[in-house]
Amino acid sequence: MSEHLDVVIVGAGISGISTAWHLQDRCPTKSYVILERRENIGGTWDLFKYPGIRSDSDMFTLGFRFKPWTSAKSIADGQSIWNYINEAAEENGISRHIRVNHRVLSADWSDADNRWTLTIDKGGEQIEMTCSFLSVCSGYYNYDEGYSPEFPGAADFKGQIIHPQHWPEDLDYAGKKIVVIGSGATAVTLIPSLVAGGAGHVTMLQRSPTYIGALPLEDPFARRANKYLPKNLAHFVNRWKQIGYSTGQYQIARKFPGVFKKALRQMATRRLPEGFDYDKHFSPRYNPWDERVCLAPNGDLFKTIRSGKADVVTDTIETFTETGIKLTSGDELAADIIITATGLNMQLFGGATVTRNGEAVDLTKSMTYKGLMLSGVPNMAITFGYTNASWTLKADLVSEFICRLLNFMDANGFDKVEPEHPGDAVDELPFMDFTPGYFRRAMDSLPKSGSEAPWKLKQNYFFDMRTIRYGKVDEESLHFTKHRAAVTV
Repeated sequence: MSEHLDVVIVGAGISGISTAWHLQDRCPTKSYVILERRENIGGTWDLFKYPGIRSDSDMFTLGFRFKPWTSAKSIADGQSIWNYINEAAEENGISRHIRVNHRVLSADWSDADNRWTLTIDKGGEQIEMTCSFLSVCSGYYNYDEGYSPEFPGAADFKGQIIHPQHWPEDLDYAGKKIVVIGSGATAVTLIPSLVAGGAGHVTMLQRSPTYIGALPLEDPFARRANKYLPKNLAHFVNRWKQIGYSTGQYQIARKFPGVFKKALRQMATRRLPEGFDYDKHFSPRYNPWDERVCLAPNGDLFKTIRSGKADVVTDTIETFTETGIKLTSGDELAADIIITATGLNMQLFGGATVTRNGEAVDLTKSMTYKGLMLSGVPNMAITFGYTNASWTLKADLVSEFICRLLNFMDANGFDKVEPEHPGDAVDELPFMDFTPGYFRRAMDSLPKSGSEAPWKLKQNYFFDMRTIRYGKVDEESLHFTKHRAAVTV
């Protein structure tokens, strides 16, 4: 007989640990497990092992609301974040609910039974489990394969070609000439770290520029708050200061892009070599936050370029050669190692197949409800973090909503809840107003958002806090079922 749980959480990264903590705090009678496909918890922070892996958001907001981040260092390295997540799970009794090496292969909702049946790969053995509510916290990218285009001549290259998602533990790059293809967050992180680790020279090869901001690695405000305030109060103050700052800078960037561009230019040019062509290499054609603005703590990337140990080339690839890369301009880049920091592949539900009564759910016909549920998919919440702020801020709100929803359903005897697609009353919009390559490549397979609330997906913590944390649970867009008799409230 299959094991049955009230709630199954898929993924033991930041989102999954947040959901578990909120369930324990607000729905203490609910039984739950976290199913984690990997051998360890930590999600992103267990997967990526490339040099310099770090947060691209401040730890006061990337960290949990319930566990203070006590360092004044606002940008943390990957190992510190992994340790922090593990400590949070241990300290709060969450670890005993986590089952590693459990990969969810499929999830089928039964309208007859009002429950999910999960098919799970448990270390090579296939098992089943049922649950009343499913919380998907597996992120939105493919853990198995990063995105790497087919480069002409790649088979001819005599050196190593490496994708950061699969970094070799024993890679010796001391004294080597390295070309990093790409200019996103991974490349911006890698280049200073490779140079610091002894690389001979590193070239960042990009087809087009990315906006990069230089911010302090350590927050002087947080250092004073941590010194003079009690731990929990300091965490509260630091967290809200950063929420206000990140929200404010995003709004300025969107409303006054010229002002924001000027600030980024000033941050960079005072650290770059004199005469460096900023416009060519660091001034994109799009506006800030059309794609995520990358972070260079203390301007480390710009300082590394100034040192002469790294440079930037903005060009396109004609072909790989035996000794490097030939560019369409005719120039050639010599390389011992080529790193393809070319992005991610998107994948929802951790790659699991989602069906309803045995029929495949067509996500392209679904619309996101408050950015956390999908029309046509009952008793499921899915966590999508912010693209313009820390992932955890949205994860916390989703976790709170799940608890409010479950408690409301229990109080009123409801078995099932499902967002009802608004039809022609709301215009369909792309899933997210965000245009990096991995989103563009997957856009045709993603759910839609709507032109107005609660179907409009906003990248605004204060708006979401008002509607998700404090808004009504029993609103007309949600269809509840009570003892299998349809009731709309």
